[in-house]
Amino acid sequence: MTLRNTKVTTEIHHLTVSGIQVEVIRKDIKNLHLGVYPPSGRVRVAAPLVVSDEAVRLAVIGKLSWIRRQKTKFAQQPRQSQREMINGESHYFLGQRYRLRVHEHDAPARVAVRGIASLDLFVRPGTSAGQREAVLLRWYREQLKALIPPLLEKWQPILGVQAAAWGIKKMKTKWGSCNPASRRVWFNLELAKKPVQCLEYIVVHELVHLLERHHNERFAALIETHVPHWRQYREMLSQAPLGHEEWKY
Repeated sequence: MTLRNTKVTTEIHHLTVSGIQVEVIRKDIKNLHLGVYPPSGRVRVAAPLVVSDEAVRLAVIGKLSWIRRQKTKFAQQPRQSQREMINGESHYFLGQRYRLRVHEHDAPARVAVRGIASLDLFVRPGTSAGQREAVLLRWYREQLKALIPPLLEKWQPILGVQAAAWGIKKMKTKWGSCNPASRRVWFNLELAKKPVQCLEYIVVHELVHLLERHHNERFAALIETHVPHWRQYREMLSQAPLGHEEWKY
């Protein structure tokens, strides 16, 4: 399949390498990028237009051990069942597990943390599971909107960068993203469920992309300098339960 517009040509096809299906996306880029993505360990290679299938195959073979480790990690990672939004259900906020307590009342919906174990959800009578979940997701977004600005204010002067804009959205394969050209950064809504140290690591990670676009040695050195325990935070992110999601490609 070939997708074309006036600015870029993208070619997408699949290879099988040592029994592993690999999605190959060729586009106008300079370097080859290989990734393994949730929930089942989908393998994708983004390659320059001029790179041959044989070169892609060799690149995948060179990373087979790492790819298999990542696929095993995703297979073993705990997953939440589809949320029913009922009393006693487990939900997470900033790395802490809470039990949901649903209260029906004739007033605007809201969410409140009670103590160290309960997450109170106040909704109108007859509210559906989908509507309840929407209230909780809106609350998660509000929490991130309060948590992220102080982290940006802390790290932008340290790194000597300035994001033009930032936002929050649901993402399936990334914790954050950065467009160096527009200087816009995005953060995954799921970060509201993770420890705050992980959120700070992702903020730094995306801001560093304003200094270095690629995940190369310079990028790694900058992360190592400013977040020396970044591997620990990355591991915390990878071990946290995956939210239920209807994954579509």
